[in-house]
Amino acid sequence: MPKVLTEKKGHIFYITINRPEKRNCIDAETEDLLVEAWTAFGGDDDAFVAILTGEGSESFCSGADLGGYYPKLLGGPSYLRRRAYDGPGFGGFTRGIDIFKPILCAINGLCAAGGLELAAACDIRIASEHSTFGCLERRWNVGLGDGGTQRLPRIVGLGRALELIITGKLIDCEEAYRIGLVNEITPKDKALERAAEMAELICSFPQGAIRVDKEATMRGLGTPLTEGLRVENLLFNTLIGTHDFLEGPLAFTMKRKPEFDNQ
Repeated sequence: MPKVLTEKKGHIFYITINRPEKRNCIDAETEDLLVEAWTAFGGDDDAFVAILTGEGSESFCSGADLGGYYPKLLGGPSYLRRRAYDGPGFGGFTRGIDIFKPILCAINGLCAAGGLELAAACDIRIASEHSTFGCLERRWNVGLGDGGTQRLPRIVGLGRALELIITGKLIDCEEAYRIGLVNEITPKDKALERAAEMAELICSFPQGAIRVDKEATMRGLGTPLTEGLRVENLLFNTLIGTHDFLEGPLAFTMKRKPEFDNQ
């Protein structure tokens, strides 16, 4: 079986890490397949929302396969410099690939180390009640090289992020929800079903404003308010004059169903 499964249902693009026997950890081959999957999603105009998950109910992703992934990093300083700026980053999308379509994460079990960094790179995280979270790579002197030190503070705040990063403690789903790491908790093995429901809702909306607003949010992080407002307005202006920008208000005033082309 392939180590990464992809499936498109309607406008939803599913990406599944398929190594349940290895707790869905990522080796070099798995990462190459994830790069292909994210590239396919990003380039498919008919794919509106992605859902990332892991096969089985034991683990979403336990991070890098320490035996099968790290030889990939031995490409020399030039390779590592290119990787730092050009990506694609661990798991295929944590760095260097800008995807401004919505990305949901269905967490079904252990979400640790690089797996936690993958989840943090998603926009919305839905987790089954038995899921656990932690920077467990602390035990092996492996650093957070793919967004953990940057995204976790933005999601849960500096204090909580440093607690997770420094102590490497494992927290349960309730704690993850309490600190804002998880958006929603579901019964066991229902996270993917709930993510699909949310994705269907998102797909029912016109996509232009969603993508522009996500891009403005991401590009504005860390900038002064005046610069963030400028970025927001510049991106908003890219909607003006498009069919869908005019169609929404027109349909509203005419009391009819809008017909969007999502371009």
